[in-house]
Amino acid sequence: MEDTKTALVTGANKGIGLAIARGLGHLDFTVAVGARDDDRRRAAVADLRSAGIDAFGVSLDVTSDDSVVAAAATIEQTTGRLDVLVNNAGIGGRTDHGAQDPTTLDLDVVRSVLDTNVFGAVRVTNAMLPLLRRAESPRIVNMSSDMGSLTLQTGPQMAAYAPSKTMLNSITAQYARRFVDTNIIINAGCPGYVATDFTGHNALRTPEQGAAIAIQLATLSDDGPRGGFFREDGVIPW
Repeated sequence: MEDTKTALVTGANKGIGLAIARGLGHLDFTVAVGARDDDRRRAAVADLRSAGIDAFGVSLDVTSDDSVVAAAATIEQTTGRLDVLVNNAGIGGRTDHGAQDPTTLDLDVVRSVLDTNVFGAVRVTNAMLPLLRRAESPRIVNMSSDMGSLTLQTGPQMAAYAPSKTMLNSITAQYARRFVDTNIIINAGCPGYVATDFTGHNALRTPEQGAAIAIQLATLSDDGPRGGFFREDGVIPW
């Protein structure tokens, strides 16, 4: 239907990404499930459809320019526009052998983490902008972490992962400046410490709780905040 909104969630085959996809689907979005792994992507789409959600799979490796361009073409052919983009795909990076200790930092790990967590978000955002600009109230959500807060300095010391989220926050602010006179609203959100593969499922918050901030930012009204960093209970200091 013409008035049905479409949302792309990257890294949507499991964990917080799948929970975001499910939450937006229950709000009557058509959900594009972006994921690299074919089998997991198909399983996620089947799971969403079994819950009555209109979902389709999009082969998407955020570290590949070609894959991102192809994903945009798939969405254009399927729905013709994009109302919401949630840049959720992210990696923690290796931590063995001091790989993320700043005094023994493995720069290959830094490059790998940045390629997914920062460059991936930029690749996807810029490829999807023509589709987002066709929407009435486009929203972009970058899934960050309070580990990237220079004020809070939370969590374990991870000198590749934490700075990647700091840079993602900064690039979010840059996009917001660029979009200031447009209808595109972009923000960064922190899901909190959630039981996922990333945390070894050793956390109290559920993926659904972690997804709440993304859903909130994805459905902001036209006078909502721009270029901010939020969790469910409010603003996170930079």
